Amino acid sequence: MTNFAPLKNTNFIRALQKQPVDRTPIWMMRQAGRYLPEYRAVRKMAGNFINLMKTPDYATEVTLQPIRRYDLDAAIVFSDILTIPDAMGLGLYFQENHGPKFKNPIRSEQAINNLEIPSHESLSYVYQTVSQCRHELNGQVPLIGFSGSPWTLACYMIEGQGSKDFITIKSVLYSNPKILHQLLEKNAKAVVQHLKCQVEAGAQAIMIFDTWGGLLSRAAYQEFSLRYITFILDSLKNQLGVRSVPSIVFTKGGGQWLEEMAGCGANALGLDWMTDLDLARQRVGSRVALQGNLDPAVLLAHDSVIQNEVNKVMTSFYGKQKDDTGFVFNLGHGISKETNPDSVSVLIEAVHRF
Repeated sequence: MTNFAPLKNTNFIRALQKQPVDRTPIWMMRQAGRYLPEYRAVRKMAGNFINLMKTPDYATEVTLQPIRRYDLDAAIVFSDILTIPDAMGLGLYFQENHGPKFKNPIRSEQAINNLEIPSHESLSYVYQTVSQCRHELNGQVPLIGFSGSPWTLACYMIEGQGSKDFITIKSVLYSNPKILHQLLEKNAKAVVQHLKCQVEAGAQAIMIFDTWGGLLSRAAYQEFSLRYITFILDSLKNQLGVRSVPSIVFTKGGGQWLEEMAGCGANALGLDWMTDLDLARQRVGSRVALQGNLDPAVLLAHDSVIQNEVNKVMTSFYGKQKDDTGFVFNLGHGISKETNPDSVSVLIEAVHRF
C-alpha cells in the first residue's frame, strides 16, 4: 500500500467505531453531484457520465469539490454501484432523464453461468481514483469506498434498468430462487474483491448500498440480501486482517429489520428518513453506530426550517440515551440535484453547532 498522509480529522472513523468525538461528523450521500455548479462544469468537460466516472482525473476532481467547498468530515470516492455488472460485460450506459441502463441484461440461466468475476484491470480506474483522491486529500478527511449490495446489483442486471417494483427479478425470486442465488453468489464474490481492492488502494471506510433491499419481505430480505451482505463483511475481515476498515450498510426501506441488520458485521447502519433515530437506538442498543437521516427535501426549504429539522434529528439521537457515541449525520438518501449549495452550508453549520 502507498504511503499516505496521516489523518487529521478522525471524527468520522471514531464515530463508526463508537468512540468519543469532538463534534458530530457529517457527510452526504451524493455530495459530489449535480447540485454543484463546479460538478456540472467538469461533467460537461467529460462529455458524459461514463467518461466522468472512468477518468481518474475527472473522478478525483469531483470527489474533492464538496470537500473544498464545505466543512465535511468525510469524502466518498466518485464512482457508481453499477461498475461491477458493467465490468461483467452487461454494457452500462446512461440515458438522459432515465438513469442507468444495460445493453445486455440477464435473461437466462446460461447468461448467469457465463458471468465472470471482474478482473482487477477491468475496474482499475476505480482503484486509481481512490489512490489519487487519498493523496490529494492529504489527510484532511477520511475517504469512503463503496459498492452496491449483491441484491441491488442483481435488480439492475435482470431488469436492465431502474424500476418502480422490479417485478422481473421478484418473479425469478419466487419461481426459480436457485438461479437467483447463483447470480447473488457471483455478485457477492465480485463485491468482496471490489471493496478489498478499494481498501488496498487507500479507502479508509467502506459502505454497501442496498438501495432496493426494502422491496423485499422480511424472509426474502434475510435470504436474498442480508445473507450476502454478511458474507461480504465476513470475507473482507478474513482477507484484510489488520487492514480491515470500518463499514456501513445502508438498506433503503430497511428500518423494520434493524435488529437483524445489526448482526451482519457492519460497524454502522445507515437509516433513511422514514426510520426514527431514537427508536432505532433503542432497538439496536450499542451493537452498531447509526448514520442518518434527514429527509433530503428539507434542503429545499428556508434556512430556519433546515436548522430546525437538523435539531430534531440530533435531539432524536442524543436526547434520551446515556451513550452519546456512534452517530454520523447524513441525509436519509442522496442529495437532490435541485438543492441550493448555500443550503448545504446551513446544514453543516447547524450539525457542527449542535
